[in-house]
Amino acid sequence: MSKYVAPALDKGLDILEYLSQIKIPQSQMEIAQGLSKSPNELYRMLVCLEQRGYLLKSAQSGKYSLSLKLYQLSHRHSPIDGLLKASKPVMEELSNSTKQSCHLSIIYHGQLMVVSQMKSPGPVSLSIEEGSLFPLTKTASGRVLLAHLEGDKLNELLNNNQEFISLSKKEQKDFKERLQRINKDKHEISQSDLTMGVTDIAVAIGNPNSNMYCALAISSLSSIDEKNSIGELLIDKLLGASHAIQNESGLD
Repeated sequence: MSKYVAPALDKGLDILEYLSQIKIPQSQMEIAQGLSKSPNELYRMLVCLEQRGYLLKSAQSGKYSLSLKLYQLSHRHSPIDGLLKASKPVMEELSNSTKQSCHLSIIYHGQLMVVSQMKSPGPVSLSIEEGSLFPLTKTASGRVLLAHLEGDKLNELLNNNQEFISLSKKEQKDFKERLQRINKDKHEISQSDLTMGVTDIAVAIGNPNSNMYCALAISSLSSIDEKNSIGELLIDKLLGASHAIQNESGLD
């Protein structure tokens, strides 16, 4: 436990994080129940957050929702701004040339966060909401990022990863061997563990010691094997796009 505590700040942050997860307006009572607090405990926090512009309160229902202030603050300065600017045109070209959706992800607090996506230009397209979080071990992008981490960093992440901890000793050994193969192959192609009927192909951009380290992935509604011509083509396209983003963003 941290040596320093700030109960009021903790409550305010809890409210913001809770509303961002629920995604629908909530009353004071609903927020209190969701956070296992009493309504009176949160009253001053709600008033303060509303006055500072972080929350909006409906005049009709009295329910609270997030304003755009957090969004505005996050976009004033972001360490990934340069990466996103460099990646957008490359990702657009990748989607157009492959007719597939693609997305860019980073490691964030032990999870995989999607920071940018490009839909397929076709009539049917996969869409992954930017800001979404996924388990590192259950995604192609997450496994690619883990595969390129150095031993100490990798072990630290895995030892704090609930999905990995829940595996048997043999399954953990098999998973680490899988990461070694991914590191050697420079890519991962697999059926999605989270969405039926989706094939994911991912490659890494940058290196674990750079300021920004990310994964570029194609998500296809078609069943793809790396040994057929389509799989080989998509892997080549992904590797070419990753090199282009790496050069443009200075992640060499």
